[in-house]
Amino acid sequence: MRQVIHRKLSKNFFRLSLVFLLALTTTLSAQEGDSAKGKSLFNANCAACHKLDKKMTGPALRNVETRLLEEQGLTKDWIYAWIKNSSGVIKSGDAYANKIYNEYGGAAMTAFPQLSNEDIDNILAYTAKEKEAPAQTPGLVPTGQTTTDSSGVTNEIILGALAVLFALLALGLFLVNKTLRRFASAQNIEVEEGSKRTPLWKAFVQNQFLMIVVAIFFLLSSAYFVYGYLSQIGVDQGYQPVQPIHYSHRIHAGDNGIDCKYCHSSARVSKHSGIPSLNVCMNCHKSIYEVSPETATEEYSKEFYDGEIKKLYKAVGWDDAEQKYTGETQPVKWVRIHNLPDFAYFNHSQHVTVAGVECQTCHGPVEEMEVMYQHAPLTMGWCINCHRETNINVKDNAYYTKIHEELSKKYGVEELTAAQMGGLECGKCHY
Repeated sequence: MRQVIHRKLSKNFFRLSLVFLLALTTTLSAQEGDSAKGKSLFNANCAACHKLDKKMTGPALRNVETRLLEEQGLTKDWIYAWIKNSSGVIKSGDAYANKIYNEYGGAAMTAFPQLSNEDIDNILAYTAKEKEAPAQTPGLVPTGQTTTDSSGVTNEIILGALAVLFALLALGLFLVNKTLRRFASAQNIEVEEGSKRTPLWKAFVQNQFLMIVVAIFFLLSSAYFVYGYLSQIGVDQGYQPVQPIHYSHRIHAGDNGIDCKYCHSSARVSKHSGIPSLNVCMNCHKSIYEVSPETATEEYSKEFYDGEIKKLYKAVGWDDAEQKYTGETQPVKWVRIHNLPDFAYFNHSQHVTVAGVECQTCHGPVEEMEVMYQHAPLTMGWCINCHRETNINVKDNAYYTKIHEELSKKYGVEELTAAQMGGLECGKCHY
């Protein structure tokens, strides 16, 4: 009987031990957190003001849990309370909370009551990860190495081989010529060095018909090329100047999907699209001080892009280390790309807001351009063709409701082109 009781007690003790170990394991894993989930939570809630290894609006958060628990002697519950309601901790008179609050200029931290303790543990697990060594960008050739093609043969070797081949060909022709002359001399064959016939050019000049045909052809060709040259004056299609600060439309409008009118806001309401203020750039780049390694290309490295962001900081007078403006600004001398003659009138708001013309219609695939260039010729003929081919949005367009009705009756059509609305009249564009 006693053996049965002992056996039952042992079995129950074993079960209790197993449950205790499972509970302890679960507790430890919950305390450690999931760094993958923490990264997602960090990017969604914390990344606007904090970076892992750099001071921003708030302090750097790499190993923040260790610093607070071991160096400052705080508790995990303090961290939970601070993240969920920092202002409440400050008002309670907590010394360290008020120290941090005053150190960062009284910037109030956003409260996150929606985050659970488990969410916060996941975030802390992400901040506790060791900093990864920067990986070399694929496709970039280290300095000092020679660029090679896919076969591993350098361009210099290919050019050298071609030069040797042409030299051997010339030497072969010389030897063949010498051998033939030696053979002719051995056979007593006389080689004529000159000719007594009239030179071809002299016979051509003496033929009056051929001279007239050549003169007419020369005059027509000259007129054609002169006309083509004069037609290109003021046409800067493909113009691609180097700007003082490199701005990648591919990254901003393409990868990040930023609307063109966010930066060129005056295009909606003004004749000109306008040059964005650098304050518009700082709306994002106050927090974005470097680009991701995936952004780099074979031509432009990550270090290059980061250097251009530093140029922006210098221009606006932003001290990235202290996270404040110094007041020392420098003007940026942007180079204008699209420029119509003074006698041609063009209104961006009329095309963008009223007509609903997309920016890419005139400026090309801006979202794919690393360096901005003039895509369209912007000539008079180009504009006229657009007015002839583009239909006006007649339906629900209160701006031109009355004139749409009258012109639709006049032309007997439901859709009107810009040309039918007077888009070919000289006074529309020239004033």
